Amino acid sequence: MIPLKDDTPRVHKPVAVALIILANVGMQYAVSSLPPYAREAVMRLLGVVPARYVFPDWAAVAGFPPMGVLPFFTYMFLHAGWWHLIMNMWMLWIFGDNIEDVMGPLRFMVFYLLCGLAALALHMAFHLTGGEPIIGASGAIAGVLGAYITLYPRGRVLTLIPILIIPFFVRLPAWLFLGFWFATQVLSGLYASLSVQAAGIAWWAHVGGFLAGMFLVRLFMRPERCVYCEYKGRDFRFS
Repeated sequence: MIPLKDDTPRVHKPVAVALIILANVGMQYAVSSLPPYAREAVMRLLGVVPARYVFPDWAAVAGFPPMGVLPFFTYMFLHAGWWHLIMNMWMLWIFGDNIEDVMGPLRFMVFYLLCGLAALALHMAFHLTGGEPIIGASGAIAGVLGAYITLYPRGRVLTLIPILIIPFFVRLPAWLFLGFWFATQVLSGLYASLSVQAAGIAWWAHVGGFLAGMFLVRLFMRPERCVYCEYKGRDFRFS
């Protein structure tokens, strides 16, 4: 299922969403311009290799320089290719504007980064000894999806469902579209955990980001900006 647009109006322009997209596109352009060996080095240096933090002695022998927590943030702005980037940024553009709308740009950026950290934490909990770099914005964007289903569960999402070669266009309620998406991530994560083959997708990062977004949106939303929300946050929010 491919979302095409949602019908939830917004009041303010999505400044933070646009800046995040520009940062991701700029990073992808810079990295894709490098020769293959340099791209691989960037992915391993600025992506998160779990074993690098769990086994620092191994990391030193393997030649990883000390980067501190920097990769915990830079991994969200790296992608495996342009198609990976486009799909992630498309999801962010469709659903992120409404979340920024109720938070404001600065709060949204902090929310986005925290969701990315939560996504990374859950992934690492399942892959402590992983030697491959984790990259991509999908964990942070999953947090946006979790926030969206909390605030706008009955928003409608125009969805493309390709069946064989026939495209079907349907309007699905957000709770159904995003609920189905979340269920597939959980099931895929469970299957990958039982599989002997290495997973190419960080399913648990998606799960962690989604759950974090459902919780954190209650802290970061500003009820006075929540014009179209179904959940107004009156029972649980900062003053």
